[in-house]
Amino acid sequence: MCSYCGCRSISLIGRFMDEHEDIVNAAGILQRAADGTDPHGVREALDHAIAHLHPHTSAEELGLFGVLRRNPDFTDHVDALCAEHAALDALAERIRDGETALIDRFVVELRDHIDKEENGLFPAAAIEMDGPDWEEAITLTPVAIRADDPHSHPHDDVRSH
Repeated sequence: MCSYCGCRSISLIGRFMDEHEDIVNAAGILQRAADGTDPHGVREALDHAIAHLHPHTSAEELGLFGVLRRNPDFTDHVDALCAEHAALDALAERIRDGETALIDRFVVELRDHIDKEENGLFPAAAIEMDGPDWEEAITLTPVAIRADDPHSHPHDDVRSH
């Protein structure tokens, strides 16, 4: 994960990077579940991973990506990352339907996607965006609520962390 440029100190990027860590950890649990013979364990682990992934990708797309997409220098890159979100969702659905052999591919594609954001888009956004852009991105970014987190509530504002 990126740590060299300081973009993590920007609250919104720091939040997304923290969420990436949670998502990667959940994907690791999914991979370990696939090593066993319990299909219920795979489904449970997949649900756990998706409970982290979906709120995160929605938040990225509505906030940071929405602001960056208006800049012609970023439009194609942001659209490609959004397409990768959709591709990850499609892989997850195939896994849910029983194609557990796709779990390793899902994890590899997920990690590659996160790398593109953390070592490409986030540092570029830190350089390109100014104060009003960041304020707009923060305003447009929903608070990520995970379905499996009993301690998250709609009034919790994780943007201030």
